[in-house]
Amino acid sequence: MKTQAGPFLLTALALALALPFAEGSAEHPSERSYVVAHAPAGGPGAQSAAVRTGNTLYLAGHLGIDPHTGGVPADRTTEARLLMDGVQRTVATAGLKMDDLVSVTVFSTDLSLIETFNAVYQGYFRGHYPARAFVGASTLTRGAHFEITAVAVKPPHLQL
Repeated sequence: MKTQAGPFLLTALALALALPFAEGSAEHPSERSYVVAHAPAGGPGAQSAAVRTGNTLYLAGHLGIDPHTGGVPADRTTEARLLMDGVQRTVATAGLKMDDLVSVTVFSTDLSLIETFNAVYQGYFRGHYPARAFVGASTLTRGAHFEITAVAVKPPHLQL
């Protein structure tokens, strides 16, 4: 028995390829949007605070810089709080919550500060904590003691 599946398959393939280009179609997963943060004086100007592609938000390195002085606070708890406030601001600007973070990497110039950092960090989450690494670094930009990079994923029912 001989069938004529060739023309049907070509038509189906053409329709499937045309769907993403149809007017009013949903955003293509590879399109990007950017979160721009207001950097303190002398802060990094050659990066976005975060980049969203699909349902994933990638946060660039954040520092705990005092917005009034443009420097790192002398108190490590204050630095950690400024850092986490900045992360929270970036996440909120992208339409997400801190509990949408799924992975966090903390770089620290002094690993003995982990408990100081944790005392601040835990107050920014209501549910489970994201996966996290606390990594030693010899130096960080602008003399910071902590820097965070993170990844957040929006819940499937939300549109960014």
